[in-house]
Amino acid sequence: MSKKKNVKKGKPRNSSSSFFRNPIFQVGAILVVALIVYLIATTRGGSAAASEVTVDQAYEMYQSGTFTLDVRTQEEWDEYHAPNTTLIPLDELEARISELPKDQEILVICRSGNRSQQGRDILLAAGFNATSMTGGLKEWSAKGYPLEGTRP
Repeated sequence: MSKKKNVKKGKPRNSSSSFFRNPIFQVGAILVVALIVYLIATTRGGSAAASEVTVDQAYEMYQSGTFTLDVRTQEEWDEYHAPNTTLIPLDELEARISELPKDQEILVICRSGNRSQQGRDILLAAGFNATSMTGGLKEWSAKGYPLEGTRP
């Protein structure tokens, strides 16, 4: 008489593959990934929308005394600028960052809103509480907010 071996046909089941097929593990993995995405999004001070404000919101901040930083060039500043703001051109910002207050929010502005985003990102990376203004001083001027110099 010959003995027959009890052999299952197909792939042998690995205990780890059955673990990964477990719905509880799958839900847990999704929750971990969601938590990681959330933490990454909030580590930089929230979403991009939270670190960018409209011209109307920026004007309210400006009126309430928020430190306002203009990152345009000296020539642009000489043409026109919002009163009581500080000029540090974007290409000088990293070298002059020590001139800025660490203990208050900084509103970063420019002509159209592009350089202010770059300036804001430099400040955020250096640990500052910074916000940029969309639309720039072009939109600021169009709304009739105060400027010194010739309106654009």
